[in-house]
Amino acid sequence: MSFRTFPHDPVDSFPPQLGLIVLQSDETIEQDFRRLFGPDVDLQFSRIRSGADVTPETLAAMEGDLGTSAELLCPWTRFGAVGYGCTSGTAQIGRARVAELISGSATTGAVTEPVSALLAACAALGIERIAFLSPYLAEVSDRICAVLADGGVETPLFGSFNVSTEARVARISPTSIIAAAEQLVEPGGVDALFLSCTNLRALGIIDDLETRLNMPVLSSNLVLAWHMSQLAGAPLANGTPGRLAQV
Repeated sequence: MSFRTFPHDPVDSFPPQLGLIVLQSDETIEQDFRRLFGPDVDLQFSRIRSGADVTPETLAAMEGDLGTSAELLCPWTRFGAVGYGCTSGTAQIGRARVAELISGSATTGAVTEPVSALLAACAALGIERIAFLSPYLAEVSDRICAVLADGGVETPLFGSFNVSTEARVARISPTSIIAAAEQLVEPGGVDALFLSCTNLRALGIIDDLETRLNMPVLSSNLVLAWHMSQLAGAPLANGTPGRLAQV
């Protein structure tokens, strides 16, 4: 028996489609994105090989696999936006190169990553100076700060947990993040706090931190989801934390 004559839904009847390339070592961003986008948005995930040790060399090496990871997203899906879920990897590879590799391998209206997303979020909120809290060693984080400076965002306050292995990042407790953030911003002179790294468990404490610090608090996953939402016209879920979600 054949059912070929049964009607099919047109492609444009689907909800907004978003793609995300996730590091092999990331344990956090997929869960965060499912919280940040509700049932009215379809998410597709692909993984990319990433080193257990976080160094400029292992981050830069992802350039060779980025196009292949984008190809592993469903090839006939027309994405509103595809994101690359790595802040430090973007800084090493370069924003333009990330966009080139992904757009050449997936059908998408836009490409973004946490660095471009952070710059866009800062522009939307009128932020020029941020306190930058990173899990990584200075040789990794310094590159991100330099790229942000090129984009017009200064990082006069910098703090790090000095973690060199990816397996430890998701195990930095939210309590530790809050304590470090409060100490970091104490000197003042900044417009916002940025919690770097898509593997950092920061999303659930953003509202609390904004109340404690009386300033916008941004994280890699929050700014990336917000920017993809803006680019693709895909709504963020109700209850998305932070002042950025109101922009």
